[in-house]
Amino acid sequence: MLVNGEAAGQPGLIKDTTTQGFRQDVIAESMQQPVLVDFWAPWCGPCKQLTPVIEKAVKDAKGKVKLVKMNIDEHPQIAGQLGIQSIPAVIAFRQGQPVDGFMGAQPESQVKAFIEKLAGPMGPGEVEELVAAAHEALHAGDAAGASELFAGALQLEPENLAAIAGFAKLHLDNGDIEGAKGILAMAPADKAQDPAIVAIRAAIELAEQAASLGDTAELEAKVAANPKDHQARFDLALALNARDRRDEAVDHLIAIIKADRGWNEDGARKQLLQFFEAWGPMDEASVGGRRKLSTLLFS
Repeated sequence: MLVNGEAAGQPGLIKDTTTQGFRQDVIAESMQQPVLVDFWAPWCGPCKQLTPVIEKAVKDAKGKVKLVKMNIDEHPQIAGQLGIQSIPAVIAFRQGQPVDGFMGAQPESQVKAFIEKLAGPMGPGEVEELVAAAHEALHAGDAAGASELFAGALQLEPENLAAIAGFAKLHLDNGDIEGAKGILAMAPADKAQDPAIVAIRAAIELAEQAASLGDTAELEAKVAANPKDHQARFDLALALNARDRRDEAVDHLIAIIKADRGWNEDGARKQLLQFFEAWGPMDEASVGGRRKLSTLLFS
């Protein structure tokens, strides 16, 4: 429960903030410990579900993290600049930069795991261990091993969203769009808006969109010949993303935003936000891209 914007009995641990107070409450405070920013609105049902869960988890962390709540009805600017398109949305800041996040009401176990990832070790169960091992195998270049691990996780828990999303992405990264769609279809219908499922669905849409762009060489030549050709640069970003050259894709969109924020009705920033959605908030390219976007918008 909030009392004058703070958690009763733990002053300063949980508080409300404003657009004017954001720099002090979030940017400055995150230099000391991670700060979670909860973007919410009074009319949002899932926000009301998340509030007691995240407040309890923050209190249980005993000062390792702080929680700052921002009502987007009263203070929409920061949420808009960070590309918050649905609520509740929680973005974690560390050292003045956004580093992680999640969307939607989450169960206590997932919120606790999210905080532990920022402030301490996690304690995953068997399925979570298999999914984590699959991602490690992917990082090491062992796609076959990752495939077996994802399949093993789904044998234990056929509707595990992290395993479904990871396995679908593995197929997508191998160019098997139809296979990715088939695995995605395993997700329960009532979980269609889960962040992991939304992410892989967006990634599949981007892959299909980029398939029509062809080779990057022609687009790169157009951009080299005319750096102000924003459409060519925009198309190049899509093509680069399809080839998993994410950092380069980010840089091209950032270049458009820096040169002409209003181009194509803020199209470059909107596309960048779709990339973040497709990659997921914990992806290194998302973290780095949000940092670049935040620096550009807030500097």
